[in-house]
Amino acid sequence: MTAITSLTLEVPDPAAAEAFYEALGVGTHVSVRAAEAPTSGFRGYTLSLVVSQPNIVDAFIGAALAAGATSLKPTKKGFWGYGGVVQAPDGAIWKVATSSKKDSGPATRQIDDIVLLLGVENVKATKQFYVDHGLTVAKSYGGKYVEFAGPSGGIKLALYKRDALAKDAGVSPDGSGSHRIAIGSDAGPFIDPDGFAWKNG
Repeated sequence: MTAITSLTLEVPDPAAAEAFYEALGVGTHVSVRAAEAPTSGFRGYTLSLVVSQPNIVDAFIGAALAAGATSLKPTKKGFWGYGGVVQAPDGAIWKVATSSKKDSGPATRQIDDIVLLLGVENVKATKQFYVDHGLTVAKSYGGKYVEFAGPSGGIKLALYKRDALAKDAGVSPDGSGSHRIAIGSDAGPFIDPDGFAWKNG
């Protein structure tokens, strides 16, 4: 099964970014490298930490804010569960969420899944592009949302309309320039229809 094996965020200050992601607790899943590629506004993607209960959401959001993140959407309950959104000092947007509305135990720093959600112009066309590159569809809701299969506890890929993703993150959809992310897998290297770069590894 083709799956994402690594994520590399391009940042202006690698040492500071590494310290932030270690504090957040995702240092084993995310690496950073120096980049000064021009970018402005929304970069077209978000990263989600899926966890098992609300107090774990609070623990991750609290760690992110203490390490210098900015709150985009405060944690709250919704019909889908409980979550919040922050922006890392390097500009990457992170959502932490759970489908559970009640705590069933003490807060841990256990991540169930990491989801890379790409905001795309044409969900159906980009879905077919990724199927052609070896990814397997796990969930699909017409032209609105697609999630691809991935290893449990690993990094999963999903597609959403760009405007809808920006709204979900609490930011304007306007943005241009580099996405400042490189996606590693055994399917790369290639550039997808929305300009996201995939690499080997």
